[in-house]
Amino acid sequence: MPKPAPATYFEVFNEIAIIEQLSRTLLEARLPDGLIAPHFTVLNHLIRLGDGRALIDMARAFQVPKTSMTHTIKVLVAHELVEVRPNPEDGRSKLVWLTDKGRAVRHQAIADLAPDFERLARGFDTARLLEALPVLRDLRIYLDEDRNSAEWPQSGTSNAASAR
Repeated sequence: MPKPAPATYFEVFNEIAIIEQLSRTLLEARLPDGLIAPHFTVLNHLIRLGDGRALIDMARAFQVPKTSMTHTIKVLVAHELVEVRPNPEDGRSKLVWLTDKGRAVRHQAIADLAPDFERLARGFDTARLLEALPVLRDLRIYLDEDRNSAEWPQSGTSNAASAR
């Protein structure tokens, strides 16, 4: 099979970006007042990978500056969804822990999306969606691993990054 042209890869990522934007709008409509998608993704990250994550590691995982992650965590602390505790192995760093309320908000947001998912199931062939899931998961895994390569662009080092 011939290698697709760069425009094809762009088209794939463009579709993913549009889907992300539309799904983020749905999610944010179901979140409690004062919370937005980045707050939810932190809750989801802590549930998926486990509590006790260092702020700097979370910033790297989300590819945001530590100051941005610190701000996001402060909002979650103000809503009593996470706690920040000293790292027992390193007195300088902090670890982020979900509260019971944080777990409940994450679970409730998913439950509140049920009507949207039901509408999706009525209007879209879910068998096709399930067929795409392994490909999307493999793409995410590849990109997640590749971002640690020397070829992955670092923030602020490319013309595109500095043009933003």
